[in-house]
Amino acid sequence: MLVPDPHRLVHLQLRRFAGCPVCSLHLRSMARRHHEIATAGIAEVVVFASALGDLLPYAADLPFPLIADPTRALYRRFGLERSARAVLDPRAWAAALRGLGSARLPGRLPTDLLGLPGDLLIAPDGAVLAVHQGRHADDQWSVDDLLALAAASPSRQTR
Repeated sequence: MLVPDPHRLVHLQLRRFAGCPVCSLHLRSMARRHHEIATAGIAEVVVFASALGDLLPYAADLPFPLIADPTRALYRRFGLERSARAVLDPRAWAAALRGLGSARLPGRLPTDLLGLPGDLLIAPDGAVLAVHQGRHADDQWSVDDLLALAAASPSRQTR
């Protein structure tokens, strides 16, 4: 998988850590609608602030590539910070509880518990068309948000 992809838009997701209950819940929603996303000309790529060994147990369950970024280099590049709001914001609590009920939890304490999520939509020419910097752990684009952004993107309209 190339980023940028010369033929498709790329939805680059920067998630918190491998096994994050909120992230797992969100990614399952993306996986359920993966065909719809791919049909819209969008490639999914998901980055986690985790080591490769921590990420591998979750990779088989998802239909898109996962990237390990334990040093948070991509997060810094796109201005995604850490904040206590990630877990203290009440808007994240319901998703955390739902995710805890159905997620495989990480085998050890996560290194990025306070990380904030982010989303980028990248054109085939590498231009960043849209950016969303999460304000709490459950603040990311939904599939519907992503599809609307892709449909409205200039690179999409010129094809």
